[in-house]
Amino acid sequence: MAAETPTIVLVHGAWADATGFDREIRALRQRGYTAIGFANPLRDLRGDATYLAEFLRTLTGPIVLVGHSYGGNVISVAATGNDQVQALVYFNGWMCDEGESQQELLERFEGSLVGPSVRPVPFTSPDGGEGADLYLDREAFHAAFAADVDAETAEVMAAAQRPYAAAAFAGAPSGPLAWKTLPCWYLLGTEDKAIPPALQRFMAERANATIVEVPASHVSFVSQPEAATQLILQAIEATSNSRT
Repeated sequence: MAAETPTIVLVHGAWADATGFDREIRALRQRGYTAIGFANPLRDLRGDATYLAEFLRTLTGPIVLVGHSYGGNVISVAATGNDQVQALVYFNGWMCDEGESQQELLERFEGSLVGPSVRPVPFTSPDGGEGADLYLDREAFHAAFAADVDAETAEVMAAAQRPYAAAAFAGAPSGPLAWKTLPCWYLLGTEDKAIPPALQRFMAERANATIVEVPASHVSFVSQPEAATQLILQAIEATSNSRT
């Protein structure tokens, strides 16, 4: 029996949106795949993961989930209990364990430029509660987030960055995680100044992920789109064969 063609769902992280996956989506579509750039709310880990999980239930057939940065935590939670998800792919992605926050891990591994670059902006939610959105300082964005992207493109990315709620940054997974049971692939950016490479390796090795290193900043999928696409294709091939 021939394997069904999977749908690839790409989930962006903080300070970004799904248009960052433009090159990967084009390349996958040219190969006959359905690729979807999911709009990650960036509000709260549990809520964001639930939002994605509900969307995934509207799809038919196998799914390959791809997550960049914070999107990695979102896919790890959202895929739990969904038998359609056959593989997880992380681009410089967070893979926190239960009860483990991004902040906690950043304090254990030196080298991130994100902390000093964050600029909080307070907001009032519809129910009257107070919160804060986190932005990256536009002057620091290039070095901290996208150092291997040309300056003009980085300036546009900084100007268009999506707000990342402090609640999402501080969130920690509170339930079972899909990376503990599903095959994983990890694109590790060795020049990342947001999530230190040593931290990326720690998380990827802990998950027994297949690791591919690229000399890239935090936005490896922007600066190294061919490597990112090939890693998705590798995950599709490996897991589709196992389902035939």
